[in-house]
Amino acid sequence: MPLKIGVLISGSGTNLQSIIDSIERGYINAEISVVISNKENAFGLERAMNHNINAVYINQRQYESFGKFNDAIYDVLKNNQVDIVVLAGYLKILSHKLIENYKNRIINIHPSLIPSFCGKGYYGIKVHEAAIDYGVKLSGATVHFVDEGADTGPIILQETAKVDYNDTAESLQKKVLKIEHELLPLAVKLLCENRLEVVGRKVKIKELN
Repeated sequence: MPLKIGVLISGSGTNLQSIIDSIERGYINAEISVVISNKENAFGLERAMNHNINAVYINQRQYESFGKFNDAIYDVLKNNQVDIVVLAGYLKILSHKLIENYKNRIINIHPSLIPSFCGKGYYGIKVHEAAIDYGVKLSGATVHFVDEGADTGPIILQETAKVDYNDTAESLQKKVLKIEHELLPLAVKLLCENRLEVVGRKVKIKELN
């Protein structure tokens, strides 16, 4: 029985699209049962609808607390029988309840080599601006399990991108995005195949039986 995936987004959803494409071509044996956005005009919702995937906008302002907002997300995931959760450009921290109920079943993609240029305030183009300003020679992308911190969970996969002297934040973003679109589907595939084992801070990738 294919696992059901819930994807959380805040923006255009290009990483969401990479998962949709990977499922449709048989690379990932799973189905996306719901896409949830905290932004009403996120293009990712349209991407979901274009593929007949349930698309849900949840407005944080309608809830009296951050916890209640996260409870609403949890309820939608539960109602859609979601097995694993993927944060694909989702710009909010998750609540303790949500993380506990999906322990080691929530993954996130971040556009840098964690622990560099991550945590509070590092999202979108800001990550690449910081990398360029610092003068690093390598950047890249990281897929990690989600805990209650910002980009602090155990690392699943990382891939590097070379930073050239003439690179701008925008050109680096394009390089890293290309990597993200390969790395995230691979991590989702491994999780769906039950091939990821968390040992302390380390993640062991098990061979297929």
